[in-house]
Amino acid sequence: MDPSCECVKGTVHKGQPIGKDESLHGLNTYVVGNRTNPRGIVVIYSDIFGLGLVNNKLIADAYAKSGEWLVYLPDFFQGDPVGLKFADVMIPVDVTKQSTLGKYTGMLAGMPSFLMWMTRHKEGPTNKICMDFLQALRRATPSNQKIGMTGMCWGGKYALRAGLESNMIELDGAKVPLVDAVVALHPSNLALPHDVEKPVVPLSIGWGLEDQNTNIEQKSIVETAHASEQKAGRKIPEMQHKVYKPGRHGFAVRGNPGDPEERACLEDSVTQVLDGSSGGCESIRLFLKTS
Repeated sequence: MDPSCECVKGTVHKGQPIGKDESLHGLNTYVVGNRTNPRGIVVIYSDIFGLGLVNNKLIADAYAKSGEWLVYLPDFFQGDPVGLKFADVMIPVDVTKQSTLGKYTGMLAGMPSFLMWMTRHKEGPTNKICMDFLQALRRATPSNQKIGMTGMCWGGKYALRAGLESNMIELDGAKVPLVDAVVALHPSNLALPHDVEKPVVPLSIGWGLEDQNTNIEQKSIVETAHASEQKAGRKIPEMQHKVYKPGRHGFAVRGNPGDPEERACLEDSVTQVLDGSSGGCESIRLFLKTS
């Protein structure tokens, strides 16, 4: 896929999704891409705005554009995403057009409903919904078909967990991981090192240098945790850490395509998922190749 294609440059924020909403393993899921002979399946765990934010569907379209992949964007929030008005306050597309007064007034107005949302989506039940879907998908997928997962913001945490030893399942008499590769972009609410302990699949993480939600210092914590595991004799899968500049929170979903640096973040984050070549780790394109 050419990361400079119009689906990334323009329609990440403006465009008509080309996929369809379907019921898949108990969840409403946006489906797009190669249904006949895909090179692999890519599951997206979106930010908190879910299927209601058109950007998320358009990013799925961008992943599927090459014709190689079958892309699933499940509604892990089960019809209860955060409202888009809160998106405009927390991660506006063009931050230069948001006044400080407008930002904090909007945050105060939206915070009560957001806190109520958080109580409805606590970690335990949220984790179960995600892992149950992936277990069902893994069991229904032919053994020669690879599954990759991309998580953004809220979804990054659960994408990382999907690649851990603790979530492996028994299948045909062997322990197998839920997915074959993971990409996490500006993952939020991480519990470190717990969320990255004992990975069993290749992992690529995109960090924002100026991300006020997911501090860049967490990159070092993750690297230190994996280095400690290696020192203790554990084999660690291939890893990639890519730092985006400016990389404000939401850069892979709500970056400003009118700003050259932010547009580069948008384009490069798609490349990281499908190629990863700029970071020296070939990411999903390598890890999902048929054995």
